[in-house]
Amino acid sequence: MNSISLEKYFVFMIISLCLLVLVAYAFDLSSKRTKIPTVIILLLMGYCLRYAALFLEIEIPNLEPLLPAIGTLGLILIVLEAGLDLELNKNKKAMISKSFLSALIPLLFLFLIIGFGINYFTGASIINSFINAIPFCIISSAIAIPSVQNLSEDKKEFVVYESSMSDILGVIIFNFFLSNDTIGLGSFITFIAQVVVMLLISLIASIGLAFVIKKIDHHVKFIPIMVMIILIYEVSKIYHLPALIFILIFGLFLNNLDELTHFSFIKKLEPKRLNIEVHRFSKLIGEVAFLIRTIFFLLFGYTITTETVLNTSTLPFAVGIVAVIISIRFIQLKVSKTPITPLLFIAPRGLITIMLFLSIPLSKKVGFISNSLLTQVIILSAIVMMLGLMFAKEDRVVG
Repeated sequence: MNSISLEKYFVFMIISLCLLVLVAYAFDLSSKRTKIPTVIILLLMGYCLRYAALFLEIEIPNLEPLLPAIGTLGLILIVLEAGLDLELNKNKKAMISKSFLSALIPLLFLFLIIGFGINYFTGASIINSFINAIPFCIISSAIAIPSVQNLSEDKKEFVVYESSMSDILGVIIFNFFLSNDTIGLGSFITFIAQVVVMLLISLIASIGLAFVIKKIDHHVKFIPIMVMIILIYEVSKIYHLPALIFILIFGLFLNNLDELTHFSFIKKLEPKRLNIEVHRFSKLIGEVAFLIRTIFFLLFGYTITTETVLNTSTLPFAVGIVAVIISIRFIQLKVSKTPITPLLFIAPRGLITIMLFLSIPLSKKVGFISNSLLTQVIILSAIVMMLGLMFAKEDRVVG
């Protein structure tokens, strides 16, 4: 690539990225009225960018290796954003219990149904079948949360709790099966020990970071905090600890300081004063999460080809997986006496699905679980959510 073409490449990429982010923001603003999930628009724009580059004869290198890094950052920010938005008090006890069960029970049933289905159709080992099934079992908070802003407060809150818990529970189960070639009593003892260690680390780190936020007077404050959060997350992953627990606990800790004032060390944090800083931090996390989420789905859309979307050999299985997801969700909502519409349709697969799929080692991958199947399930689940939101009776947003 000579200097002229290199300059042309960078100009094209910068202009394209700026325009695409601005267009994505415009669609995000209008999504309350159109009810079109922003993820569909982002995937479509990334897909069009690929063919625009080909038409203009601009050679763009393989960007797919960037997906895991951007996806990890996006996952951290999205779970942290959710934690900073969730309130823990007696009034929320019923909501937390219901959303936790709504995240856990369907996840386990889908895990078993899809896992045994993969084993039956491919002949892969049970462990590998389960590992490849988990990405399809998790609700994507990256898509679900931004899509429900026009719902009533109680339904929106339910989706925030449910999808955030689904992300965390799914990642924990995924890591458990990925790190154990055989499942036995020792595996569960190790797993419980890892969770306990992670809880202790999370509590200590959360208190420490809260003191840092309170003490720092420098005009640059929150970026170093974000870097420390990412550092703790990555170091925890090296030791096979469920690192997302830390992200959620840190967010919940900061957002619920007023509920912890009966502890003397919490009073030293001066909760009323710290709440102002937490609010600023939460706003920054929300905006950075939007940018990273946008770039991730644009990038994933760029990797999609026409053959991937229209692969007829995987399409019936993609439709089957989405049908099973909706069926299990219907049963869960009915049993728990939760409003069916439009919550039934808000079970998209997205960033977390892609992240876990890319994290599966080649030795444990099942060939049938391909990019085509993954992409089709993500698109179909997003379309189902879009149609469900469009045709559901309009909710009045409280507040």
